[in-house]
Amino acid sequence: MLTPFEREALLRFARETIVARLTGSAPPPLVRLEDPQHHAGAFVTLHVHRELRGCIGYPGSEKRLDEVVGHCAVAAATEDPRFPTLSASEFSDLTVEISVLTPIRKVNDLSEIEVGRDGLILQDGFRKGLLLPQVATEHHWDRDTFLSHTCLKAGLRPDAWRTGAKIFKFQAEVFSEGT
Repeated sequence: MLTPFEREALLRFARETIVARLTGSAPPPLVRLEDPQHHAGAFVTLHVHRELRGCIGYPGSEKRLDEVVGHCAVAAATEDPRFPTLSASEFSDLTVEISVLTPIRKVNDLSEIEVGRDGLILQDGFRKGLLLPQVATEHHWDRDTFLSHTCLKAGLRPDAWRTGAKIFKFQAEVFSEGT
């Protein structure tokens, strides 16, 4: 768990990193975390007027958390293939959300999955899809619907979770500006 100070510092760092990239200025210094070697996967989600504007993440845990957040913040603003690069006119209405992931664990029994707590990764061959825990909650999905949508995210049939796709889960510490 991050301290309130660390959460605030990571959110500020994400925003300042985006501004630096978009304006061509120097990036901000890395965040000072209580554990400077804190390694975790993370996603940065951007909203403009409460509408999704970008979301990019790195589920691995071999990099420092502050480095992951900085990279994902810039990528969410400039590289999410669903959206054009964030514009300066959108910046005043931008809200940054960060999801810090726990280690990923294989699911051996579907009863291990708790909607609202767990995020999912489904993998079949080279296809892989990931949905954050808050996605199922926001859409009021049950477990089976959540699994099906994670399959679709991977480019698989919606029932691939029933026919051999590997299922993994993780939790996330989710926090955003203004909360």
